[in-house]
Amino acid sequence: MTSQTLPIELYYWPTPNGWKISIMLEELGVPYTVKYINIGKGEQFEPSFLKIAPNNRMPAIIDPEGPTADGKWGGAPISIFESGAILQYLGRKFGKLYPSDERGRAEVDQWLFWQVGGLGPMAGQAHHFRQYAPEKIAYGIDRYTNEVNRLYGVMNKRLADSEFLAGDYSIADIASLGWVKPYKNQGQELEDFPHLKRWFDTLLARPAVSRGLAVGEDHRRNLADDKEAQKVLFGQRARA
Repeated sequence: MTSQTLPIELYYWPTPNGWKISIMLEELGVPYTVKYINIGKGEQFEPSFLKIAPNNRMPAIIDPEGPTADGKWGGAPISIFESGAILQYLGRKFGKLYPSDERGRAEVDQWLFWQVGGLGPMAGQAHHFRQYAPEKIAYGIDRYTNEVNRLYGVMNKRLADSEFLAGDYSIADIASLGWVKPYKNQGQELEDFPHLKRWFDTLLARPAVSRGLAVGEDHRRNLADDKEAQKVLFGQRARA
């Protein structure tokens, strides 16, 4: 396993996407420091942050001991944005929670991208229309609540035959957990999905998961009544 001497810098806010990386780093047991990016105050638009995260979204990391040209470690620093890419990078570097064989890796990748392209965006839309939209639009609420319900059903069916999403515990599970955690805000009940509930409870019982979810917990607050933060977060358009 690759050792890490210098701490990885984690650019973070305690959200479902941020939790992916704090949990992963805790599972790996490698040194890291947290650089909080207050997304409600617009810190994601600071030029210094945009240099490492051009999509003005956290999480992002800087690894001061990046890869070398010959595939070794301990080279020049590297910055990475997008949570799925960060999880894959850390899994490759440290040889944990991401298989080294192509068949196993393909199994993990398909569930990782299922979360990145499906569960996360659809749950996020459910949150928006159910909690933040200034007008309660029934079509939007029903559309995304039902789609999250469908996706929970996909997970439940998979987890009826497998302990974890990709067989063994992996970055696919870490990626999905944070988007199931606020299930009530998505209009769901875990009792309707017993295999998903078993998986959810199993992950929450892991000490590293608990530590990862606790990172920045004191920074979290309900944005439903914070109109200024909503102005920053919603309705963004292209910037010069």
